[in-house]
Amino acid sequence: MTQEFSYRWGHSALTADFDLDGRTPRLVRLTVPGEPEPKEAAGAALPLVDVTLLGRGTGWSGPRFTGTALGQRLTHRAHHAAYGDGWHHLTVQLQDRRGGLTVFVEYSSPDAVPVLRARVRIRNDGDTPVTLRSVSSLLLGALPSPDVLDVHRARNDWLAECRWYGEELRESVPDVGRVFHGHDGRAGVRLAGRGSWPTDGHLAMGALTDRTDGRCWLWQIESAASWLWEAGEADHHTYLSLSGPTADDHQWRQVLSPGGEFVSEYAALALGDGFDGALTALTDYRRRIRRPHPDHDRLPVVFNDYMNTLMGDPTTEKLLPLIDAAAEAGAEYFCVDAGWYDDEGGDGDADGETGGDEDGDGDTGGGGDGGGGWWDSVGAWLPSARRFPGPGGLHAVLGRIRERGMVPGLWLEPEVVGVRSPLATELPDEAFLRHEGGVRVTEQGRHQLDLTHPAARAHLDRTVDRLVGEWGVGYLKLDYNITTSAPGLLDHTRAWLSWLSAVLDRHPGLVVENCGSGGLRMDGASLAVAQLQSTSDQQDPLRCPPIAAAAPTAVPPEQGAVWAYPQPGFTDEEIAFTLGSALLGRVHLSGHLDRMTPHQLGLVQEALVTYKAIRGDLGRSVPFWPLGLPGWRDAWVALGMRVPFLDTTYVLVWRRAGDDPEVALPVAHLAGREVRVDVLHGSAGPAVWDGSALRVTLPEAPSVLLTRLTV
Repeated sequence: MTQEFSYRWGHSALTADFDLDGRTPRLVRLTVPGEPEPKEAAGAALPLVDVTLLGRGTGWSGPRFTGTALGQRLTHRAHHAAYGDGWHHLTVQLQDRRGGLTVFVEYSSPDAVPVLRARVRIRNDGDTPVTLRSVSSLLLGALPSPDVLDVHRARNDWLAECRWYGEELRESVPDVGRVFHGHDGRAGVRLAGRGSWPTDGHLAMGALTDRTDGRCWLWQIESAASWLWEAGEADHHTYLSLSGPTADDHQWRQVLSPGGEFVSEYAALALGDGFDGALTALTDYRRRIRRPHPDHDRLPVVFNDYMNTLMGDPTTEKLLPLIDAAAEAGAEYFCVDAGWYDDEGGDGDADGETGGDEDGDGDTGGGGDGGGGWWDSVGAWLPSARRFPGPGGLHAVLGRIRERGMVPGLWLEPEVVGVRSPLATELPDEAFLRHEGGVRVTEQGRHQLDLTHPAARAHLDRTVDRLVGEWGVGYLKLDYNITTSAPGLLDHTRAWLSWLSAVLDRHPGLVVENCGSGGLRMDGASLAVAQLQSTSDQQDPLRCPPIAAAAPTAVPPEQGAVWAYPQPGFTDEEIAFTLGSALLGRVHLSGHLDRMTPHQLGLVQEALVTYKAIRGDLGRSVPFWPLGLPGWRDAWVALGMRVPFLDTTYVLVWRRAGDDPEVALPVAHLAGREVRVDVLHGSAGPAVWDGSALRVTLPEAPSVLLTRLTV
């Protein structure tokens, strides 16, 4: 067939074909090696980028931000390719034929990895201001027909994160008979994340899979604020549009004065053979774009006193025995969670709803991230004298952690200031996010700082430099328990990540955990800066497996913090079950270890010895799912980790319910090979290799089994 492109760019794992000679420059095809040439010419003559402006209309696209009037007017002016530091780069410069906008579409791809990253930079070269209403970060218009594609999304709710589901794309994109109307329908699959919890409701991800050949296109939008993606039909093909916030969905707009610039959020698209193959590429990519840090290689065990344990009510009396027990169990970091700054609590259940697990059975009688009178008074981040009496106060507790060979950590919620905090009046109004009219954002008794303001940034610099530089804290759990969609949010989140990067520049040994009431701020932009990501605040160990198993879709395993909270009231099997859930991620240990029998504490020690023996493999492993991505109510859940270039594979399987005690776990990359099976944790099996699958018998539910398969 005649080539439909005028420029080809890429590398050994990815090829992008562009038509830059036509009236509307476009990305014609995106392929991987071995993919056959299409039998028909590429359709969907969508532009490289779509932009909507205030007062300019959207053209035929109507409610969609695809195929807009302005996008069709952008003409090719120049392009430039470069290579450096293991990345291929391409910038295509476009010009608005009728106005003064210059648009730079910036593509990049890591060498030998089938992932395309993109963003768009817009400059106003005219003599009058313009107002942006939407800017696509990546627009691809020539994917296969909706007739053969399935679309996949991941619900991501508080305590129920990473729940993937799929449907045929034609269910949402009906065939309206283009041959008769001359136009495609306006229906599409449209998904938006709103506000400062960008992954509240859904992950900022999605996927398309081809039912005829198994190909998969998997994407993420790298925004700590709002985002939008859309898939629909254009000229018998499927288009995909990925973007940050828009006017219609997020009340976002950006005024560009003459000479002004705006840069969109990054979006990344991975290609692979099936979902697992595409996620292998995306996992490699995520490791390449994140900030280097020794924590990604060391994977130390963190004990956190919050979950199902002190629940925001720490005191010296409660912490000292926990510190000793955590050290004996094998923890390497000890984080004092919420409440250490609260002088109004410290005498048990701080607010009548949350509090410690007094009987050690894992039932705290409440939940949440608050306690006592501190919820609307936070901001100064000074230690409580009431909770930590006597010489040294909290410093004595931190010293005890160090004496026991662990690194001390503290919980912090830096972006908020309680309405009763002195900081609420000491800082200027401009240091807070405000609604139109200058009204401060107030959510649940807290104001939201605006990190674009120097006073807000200086306040947080003083706080962290005191905690880390003066107090010797080596771990910060940075939580965030309100959400807002106020104007200026995008600028704030970018300033927030810039501030966090500067903190890590000053304190390179500091380890930072990103948390948003669990996994509600589990986005690619934050993961590129923070060392760890909280995946959930789920307190029920039976509900943890589907979250823990699916978390590697959003977070590389060495960054995904999974709670493991064994209790003295648990049976041995229950202790093994809750510990097992964390063994292919980052162990976040909790629970009343100080009340355990020597036998029970020995079970915890054995699990951590196993974890420390295998954790060196996790930072270079890629996930797969022998039973498919888990359903929320599945009786059996399984997660595998394959270590490329080594003949080692780990398979973790949970039995939560059901009558059948046996399950077969296919491991395609080991099929037909001689495999040794070693049981590392949990029930002794039996677990045998039958040539294509691992066959496991777990007579009781709940139970867990971690195996290592070696060729």
